[in-house]
Amino acid sequence: MIDRTTSEKAAAELLDASPEDGAQLHDLLPFTIGHQTFAVFTDQIETTAEARPAAPLPRAPAAVVGVVCVHGHMITVLDAIAMLTGSLTDWPPTLPFVLVLRGNEQVGLVAETCRDTVTISAEDIEPVASAGDLKAALTLGTVVYAGEAMMILDTTRLFRCAVQRRERRRRRF
Repeated sequence: MIDRTTSEKAAAELLDASPEDGAQLHDLLPFTIGHQTFAVFTDQIETTAEARPAAPLPRAPAAVVGVVCVHGHMITVLDAIAMLTGSLTDWPPTLPFVLVLRGNEQVGLVAETCRDTVTISAEDIEPVASAGDLKAALTLGTVVYAGEAMMILDTTRLFRCAVQRRERRRRRF
C-alpha cells in the first residue's frame, strides 16, 4: 500500500468537498489514448508538447514509453493505459502529444489527442468504487462531461506506480 503524501491528501480533500462549501470549480485537460478518455487537473500540468521524438529506455517497465526533451529538460513519458491495464500501445517514434507534469520527478504523459480545457464542479467527481486495485491507486475518480466519461488521474502517484518494485538506477562496476 502506498502512503498518501501531503499533495495526495489535498487531492482527497477535493473529492470530499461538501455542498456547504459552495461550488468548487476545477479545470481539467482531457486527453485520449485509444478509446479511453483521461483528464488531469490543469494546475498539475507544466506544459504540453506536440510531435516529440522519444528515446526508449532499455529494461524500463511497460508503462515507461521513453524520454523526450521539452524546453531543455529530459522528461520520462508514461502511458496511462499500460499502467492501468498492462496492455502495451505501439507508440510511433515521434509521440503525438506529451503532457509535462509539475513536480520534481520530471514526468509526462503520452496522449494520442489533447482536447480543450473543461471546467467541472468537485461535486461531479465520482470516486473509484474498489479501493484495493491499481485503478483506485492511480485515479481520483471519474467525471462525465458532455456525455463522455473521463478518468481523472492522480498525478502524484503515477511515477511511483509505473516503476514500483524496480530499481531506478543501479551502478555497475
